[in-house]
Amino acid sequence: SGACFLRICPWIDVPVFAALACLVAGAPAFASDHDAWKPASVSIVPPDWDAVRADAAELFGAGGGEKSADALARLNEAAGKVFPAIATSAAPVLVPFDTRAFLREPASEPAKPAAGYSPGFQATPFFLTGPAGYDAVFSVKPGALEGLGGVGESDPVLVEISASTLLYDLPPAKAVSELPVRGVEKNFPNIRRFILENYLRYAFEKYGMTYVVSISCFDGRPRARWISCTQAERVAQHFLNALNLAGGNPDAPKASAFAAAERPKDASPDFTYHPAGRLLPGTGFNRNDGVADNSVYANIRFPFDKAPAFANSQSFMNWGDCDQTGRSPSPGDRKDAPYRCRVNRKLLVFNEAAPENYAYPWRDNFCEHRHFYVGQCPSGQGHQGQDLRPAACKLANDGADRCEPYQDDLVAVRAGLILRTPQQEAVFLTANSSSEHVRFRYMHMHPRQLDEDGVLSGRAVREGEIIGKAGNFNRKENLTTYHLHFEIMVPTRDGWARVNPYMTLVASYERLIGGRGAQVDDPEPMPDAAVQTSEAGETTAEAPRATKKRYKSKRKRYRRHR
Repeated sequence: SGACFLRICPWIDVPVFAALACLVAGAPAFASDHDAWKPASVSIVPPDWDAVRADAAELFGAGGGEKSADALARLNEAAGKVFPAIATSAAPVLVPFDTRAFLREPASEPAKPAAGYSPGFQATPFFLTGPAGYDAVFSVKPGALEGLGGVGESDPVLVEISASTLLYDLPPAKAVSELPVRGVEKNFPNIRRFILENYLRYAFEKYGMTYVVSISCFDGRPRARWISCTQAERVAQHFLNALNLAGGNPDAPKASAFAAAERPKDASPDFTYHPAGRLLPGTGFNRNDGVADNSVYANIRFPFDKAPAFANSQSFMNWGDCDQTGRSPSPGDRKDAPYRCRVNRKLLVFNEAAPENYAYPWRDNFCEHRHFYVGQCPSGQGHQGQDLRPAACKLANDGADRCEPYQDDLVAVRAGLILRTPQQEAVFLTANSSSEHVRFRYMHMHPRQLDEDGVLSGRAVREGEIIGKAGNFNRKENLTTYHLHFEIMVPTRDGWARVNPYMTLVASYERLIGGRGAQVDDPEPMPDAAVQTSEAGETTAEAPRATKKRYKSKRKRYRRHR
């Protein structure tokens, strides 16, 4: 293949020559089978429905002559008034709901609002059920829980519970902080408490399933709109103690093993991509490369409405800020000024519209240098997702160095349910089907536009439906480049975990353009040392001791789990 040719002849760095050589030799111009992506590995988890039926019968009162199967059907019918579509969940549903008290009320009209049966917790519009289980989010309003001090003083705290009949088989996560369990181990003998990817999580086994309760938190002092993990701990314990069986259906459609869609048979004339895990040289955290994950996790529709699109780095390509690792010489605000990131040798220019930013081959940046926890990255920290640029950059005028945002439509990659509160930048889309249980995260659209368009929790969307426009919003407008940051999360025994979306995007892009891409390799090996460029333009290898010391201090602050 072309990729093999480049490995054998590293001095040739023009992919066209490699493709031509393959054609002459009678081989296809695209990557061979051993380079191709593969379907994600998934385990099917059948619930213990006999135990569920017995607990449902007990909720209606012992000695009442209620048959177990009938009791579960009656439970689904009653709880369906509060949790619509609960009977379509192929996993038993546990929620913070006083089910017994609710069932004692007259069937015609409950004596009090449904919220009165959830002690301190308010159901949100996000309640998704299906063949792969269920996901539900509840909120805690300020002062709703007794004895929790200042928890939720500014914004409601969101608590999520999930159970999946599909569990994705991933390598053990890095940077997991296992913590002692206090206060709930009597009711949940096998429960775990840990912090992973900035979520406090409790995982426990019941009815043969893994249930995970999670709360986004910051492991330190409370921040604006982000509670500390110490505060989240107290909320989680109240939530766990309030959980009760509310329904689930053994006769609902069931999940089956995931099967990736077929690749196009014909080769694309121009689409090329680097292997999964092959970051720009020197741009990995702690000088690691990425993770060579060739898995396709879902048969998605590509997130941009139209092709072409370009997957590459926003921080370490032209106009990028090198993720604060240092630029030399400083380009200031001078359009087309040359500079280099100190971590590698790549020559860049201060112009977001530089042609190289909008060209193949694609480049993975899932584990690129960022101070975010990512359990599947070699160092436990990384970028969390993949950055995608649209077809082109429109400049406001000849002197501008920034792209005009909001020119390109973004679409729902799968049919599913939106999870997003007003004014929030991130859009989460969860799919629950017979072969997929996947969550997608979109970043950098404008929150005001999303609010106006009703892209909020509880909205069901169709695959391919336009949900917004790509932008450069990052807490404020113009604080990042014009692109989409796209993530994929899958359910595991540790709850939702981020995985490398790169090959899933490659597969979806091939379907969008109707052609199979060619995998290419770097023409030269990764550098062994970081590179510093002097003001005079001289390049020398240098180990980044000062920079490394500064990041070590940051990591120490980020990892103070209490």
